[in-house]
Amino acid sequence: MSNISKYDSNMLAPNVTDGVAWYDLSLLGVEGLGWTDTNHPLDRLPAHAQGQVTEAVWNLSQHSAGLCVRFKTNAVSLDARWTLRFENLAMDHMPATGCSSVDLYVLDDKQKWRWLGIGRNPTFPLSQASLVSELTPNERQYLLYFPLYNGVSQVEIGLPPEAALCVAPPRKDKPICIYGTSIVQGGCASRPGLAYPSILGRRLNRQVINLGFLGSAKAEPEMTKLLAQLNPAVFIIDSLPNADVNVGVDVNEQRLEHLVRSLLEARPTTPILFIEYIVYRKQHLAQEPQTTRNTRNGYWHTARQRLQDNPPKNLHLLHDLSGDNLLGHDTEATVDGVHPNDLGFMRMADVIEPVLRKILG
Repeated sequence: MSNISKYDSNMLAPNVTDGVAWYDLSLLGVEGLGWTDTNHPLDRLPAHAQGQVTEAVWNLSQHSAGLCVRFKTNAVSLDARWTLRFENLAMDHMPATGCSSVDLYVLDDKQKWRWLGIGRNPTFPLSQASLVSELTPNERQYLLYFPLYNGVSQVEIGLPPEAALCVAPPRKDKPICIYGTSIVQGGCASRPGLAYPSILGRRLNRQVINLGFLGSAKAEPEMTKLLAQLNPAVFIIDSLPNADVNVGVDVNEQRLEHLVRSLLEARPTTPILFIEYIVYRKQHLAQEPQTTRNTRNGYWHTARQRLQDNPPKNLHLLHDLSGDNLLGHDTEATVDGVHPNDLGFMRMADVIEPVLRKILG
């Protein structure tokens, strides 16, 4: 093997059990974390956010959506063992493989990420699964995604004792930061790697900080303050479906204006991409979804008008005027008319990717 040791110097010697050498992947460096000062090493928000953000956001920040580890090994088989933090393994519209499992990809000879294995049948609190076996003993780079709608206290990779393991090459570019709704968090992908932020991360070869929060992306000032602490290559804001109608039009417009101004003030050269409210599939038959969508898109357009006194050049908008953009022209891309299935997430990534490439140059 080239440039790969028995095990990385940052790691402890493995725990060998029943012929499998188990390594704690956190020692190789977890991607997708925006902060290091967290209550738990795999929380998505910093410790000081507790009591500032809503209880719903704080609880969801303990889910590991978007977190992953890259590593290199010459192993002929790979197992996974992960400890879940919450008993609820699935939802009525999203399987346990997406909510509570780990998802393995491998980098092929053309430098493209290809899916390889999923941890089936997760159990609380400890899950264990064979991800892949009978591989040829060649050095390869792997990517393991953590659960989307559960948290993990530990994730281990299991290799044959004779296999080597080391850290993957470091990222060269700044991460992408995506703030948004349950869709951003990954509802309802069948596997963690099929959430659209994860797809974009693989295609653009960048780390992604996934700040998706089920039903709770309301652009409150407390969340805006946290976003402004980050320094990504681009901010993607996909929060409009969660705009809080209970606080009124003016408050929502003010929140979005404050969000943009705060990010521009903190990171004046960092692009911001707003994604319009996604078109729900029953909209062509029901008036209420169309009215709701127009109202919430209106919050953003009014807020944007207030910025026209000094229009920022790095503020971008991805339109979804007809609904044929993000989810396609048919009605097959969602689980429930709202949340994308795997086809829907792939279509979303297909639309967003060229926009991001242009923004990032």
